Amino acid sequence: MGHGKLKKFAENETFRCLLQPDASAILDKEPGSKELKLKDHPIKGRWGAEMFGNSNPIVLELGCGKGDYTIALAQRNPDINYIGVDIKGARLWKGAKFATENALPNVAFLRTRIEFIDAFFGPEEVSEIWLTFSDPQLRGSENARLSSPLFLARYRKFLAPGGIVHLKTDSRYLYEYTQSVCKVNGLPVYFESTDVYKEGIYIPKSSLRDPSHRFAAGPSLLRAEGGNGFGDIYALQKDVTEVQTFYEKMFLEMGLPITYMAFGIEHEGPYRFPGDQFDHEKWLEAEGPRRSFSHQPVKRG
Repeated sequence: MGHGKLKKFAENETFRCLLQPDASAILDKEPGSKELKLKDHPIKGRWGAEMFGNSNPIVLELGCGKGDYTIALAQRNPDINYIGVDIKGARLWKGAKFATENALPNVAFLRTRIEFIDAFFGPEEVSEIWLTFSDPQLRGSENARLSSPLFLARYRKFLAPGGIVHLKTDSRYLYEYTQSVCKVNGLPVYFESTDVYKEGIYIPKSSLRDPSHRFAAGPSLLRAEGGNGFGDIYALQKDVTEVQTFYEKMFLEMGLPITYMAFGIEHEGPYRFPGDQFDHEKWLEAEGPRRSFSHQPVKRG
């Protein structure tokens, strides 16, 4: 391990906004068994009180990398608390250092595997989730995709009623897979675009579940009450298109489309997998050589 990483890891320990729990804080053995089970971390249900000192809505970015997207959203929306989650300590160092040096009160970071996410957040504690340029797991297990039924079941444990999941990705494969998951489970898709920079975001009120429907609090979301809600639609479009990740800027410079969708996950019973509803081969072929930055190209034959 390089000296630079060791220095970052040491500095990470000084950042109040960065939570780095030991495995023992969330994993325990069943009595008389060698199997590990997930247990609640002490901060679960207490992020507002212990980390932020307020009761403002909490928004997660899962797989946040260096935290640039989390920080940009937090700077635009000071009345919302943002938490970036990633397993890479060297990456989180950059975001945590910036938040500390700039005294950003509504930014925090959590270093953990996203598979353990429900050990850290209590029922209805989170208002929104952002999945920004997640690995589509073209070669890996379907269960490893952050919009898979397995992960949706985890999110359901802590996402507030009416809360939504944002998926912003250069991967048409992951976008179409998530569309299929929503379809087979009857999940509401509020916004969808296969080229959000070209099409923009327009959300007619008729697309909502009912005229009185309101999303979780926050200027990045549409509020249906009061007039036609166009002001909040515009705010959402600005958050989606003006806040960009490092890789996103590269893809845009290459002229590649960026997909975006926002959906709800309220659902009774187990989530179903899309199975034959998702054309794996078609959308795998559509990926082509695009995985040149955030993911590796798929080799065929």
